Amino acid sequence: MSDTRQQIRTHVHANAGIHFNELVRESAFAPGQIQYHIRRLIDDGELVRNEFYGRTHYYAPEYDEHEQALLALFRRETAREIVVHLIEHEPTGPGAVADALGIARSTLEYHLDRLVEQEVVEKTYDERNRVVLRLANPERTAELLSTVEPTVPDRLLDRFTRLVDDLLEGA
Repeated sequence: MSDTRQQIRTHVHANAGIHFNELVRESAFAPGQIQYHIRRLIDDGELVRNEFYGRTHYYAPEYDEHEQALLALFRRETAREIVVHLIEHEPTGPGAVADALGIARSTLEYHLDRLVEQEVVEKTYDERNRVVLRLANPERTAELLSTVEPTVPDRLLDRFTRLVDDLLEGA
């Protein structure tokens, strides 16, 4: 395996769920070089490629498709903050989460829909018919959460989305 290919492989293994643009930004290689070596690594079974939420992500082959989807979600700052809040404060209601994180309810619901779809968060109802949020599998969620950190561009995108949602709610 070439040194370039090995460096790309090592970087993807250390940054599960990294997307192509992030890989280009964090490496010293040209996009075409990365595309070529990624293709070869995928063909050799050294990497896995999957698309989630409009982005192509790369993983070490030991992650199954469900774990890949979760890692892609956890690269989003807001989804990550919701999960961390639930780890520290579950069970809780959506209003408390939105208030604690300083996000619009629409932003919370957008991310909750994905977290519920991926079976990270469970929505139930209490005796007064209010929504209660809990983590479905706190131990596994915490383990996967610890393997990723959102990048600066991902954080900026999430913060821009929050700003737009806040402006729209105030209108």
